[in-house]
Amino acid sequence: MSLRILLVEDDDSLHRGIEFTLRQEGFEVLGARSLNEARTAFALHGAEIHLLLLDVQLPDGNGFDFCEEVRRERDLPLIFLTASDQEFDIVRGLDLGGDDYITKPFRLREFLSRIQAVLRRRGPAERKEDIVASGPLALHVGEMRLEKLGRDIPLSLTEFRLLLLFMTHPRAVLSKDQILRHAWPDGAEVLDDNTVAVNIRRLREKIEEDPQNPQCIVTVRGAGYRWNV
Repeated sequence: MSLRILLVEDDDSLHRGIEFTLRQEGFEVLGARSLNEARTAFALHGAEIHLLLLDVQLPDGNGFDFCEEVRRERDLPLIFLTASDQEFDIVRGLDLGGDDYITKPFRLREFLSRIQAVLRRRGPAERKEDIVASGPLALHVGEMRLEKLGRDIPLSLTEFRLLLLFMTHPRAVLSKDQILRHAWPDGAEVLDDNTVAVNIRRLREKIEEDPQNPQCIVTVRGAGYRWNV
């Protein structure tokens, strides 16, 4: 069965170009040109969607808002498409749970490569153990699911990769470069240290009792981060 992508893009010529390219690569594409169409498509086919390509500026609202709605339902891979390369917008997109952020115009080969990189993060190579336990946390690797004291905590794909890296390397100091190469193996060169900080902050907010005074993921000044459980 081919992978199904929901493409939310209001620019008609760009939408058709992306859709054609994706179909040529063997993907099934659901198209939406507004938030209303995107909500309808997600309501009908949400469980069958493998990737969401989401424009930020849409005629009837903001893609960031739709991202928040989707994240309440599912942690499917999500890539933002936008003409804005402002740091604030990039950080906001990552902070909301985006797995990547691609600015227009973009080269199609790079675009496809980054889609494949995000999708590969679901691959079986990640699933070395069924459960990785550390303190009150139990990471069900095959299901990409985190439990804390019996309560499920939703994770994005990026958060899952980061947590798996930390929990399988307890007490090791991991540099930002190491973290970038692990969490974004095919795109680390286009990201920066701020990407790591944003995603670790988001992860801390989910797993720490006091995110402002973290006890699980601690900062080692000038060196990186360490799993301290």
